[in-house]
Amino acid sequence: MTIPHSLLDANLNSLPLLHKGKVRDIYDIDDKHMLIVTTDRLSAFDVILTDPIPGKGIVLNEVSNFWFDKLGDLIPNQLSKLTLEQVLDNQDDCQRLAKRGIVVKKLKPLPIEAIVRGYLIGSGWKDYQRSGQVCGIALAEGLQQASQLPEPIFTPSTKAAVGDHDENISYQQTVELLGEDLAQQVRDISLTLYSTAAKYALERNIIIADTKFEFGLDDNGVLHLIDEVLTPDSSRFWDAKAYKVGTSPASYDKQIVRDYLETLDWDKTAPGPRLSDEVAEKTALKYREVYNKLTA
Repeated sequence: MTIPHSLLDANLNSLPLLHKGKVRDIYDIDDKHMLIVTTDRLSAFDVILTDPIPGKGIVLNEVSNFWFDKLGDLIPNQLSKLTLEQVLDNQDDCQRLAKRGIVVKKLKPLPIEAIVRGYLIGSGWKDYQRSGQVCGIALAEGLQQASQLPEPIFTPSTKAAVGDHDENISYQQTVELLGEDLAQQVRDISLTLYSTAAKYALERNIIIADTKFEFGLDDNGVLHLIDEVLTPDSSRFWDAKAYKVGTSPASYDKQIVRDYLETLDWDKTAPGPRLSDEVAEKTALKYREVYNKLTA
């Protein structure tokens, strides 16, 4: 994958800006479509850092598009058939946002993140150590850090505003938010998507320890897969060859940045510290490595 310039902001003047997220800038096109631009911004500890990770946005976009295509038989997704050239008048903008911008359908996003965990790590491991449970789901005794769970589990959370923290919720709370039928549909398809992707990735020596999906509804109430899918930002990818139970496996993601920031005297509030060129490039290489392994 050839990586061109870094991009911190889409900076489009030809379309109205709808939303600026941690990584993505979303622009209004018409009553049926939006433009999503995936930048090279990186957030750590819920703070958007000043320095970009070169080419990160392209990797995230290309990985998502890969999974949208691969999982398209299981559930409809947000992608439209429109190209950048059809919605942007300026050829320079088309070239600048190439491989970063996608034209998507306008859908009504659900107010939850659908998290699936296949391994005991991160906040789930901390939860299990305290209570023997993960997000209210009781697990067997004697599991270790990074243990594979007997079956993947669905552990949804609320969606927090930029700068705030998501909150884990129970399945019953999901039912209260979505209704019983939709909650069950989201849970079931999330587990199916995870299991399908995890099997494919493992054949390429990648373990998908956990991931988050987001969903939206069209005007007819049909569920669609939206946002990003099974990327290094939304998932925890491990090298299957180096995987070992009882440890915290190295991830193909921004863990390099997190580890670096933990060495600094920083209170984890904005503004974040600057990244060295070395840390930024090492992180970029990790993103590109998982892209190459998945799509080879």
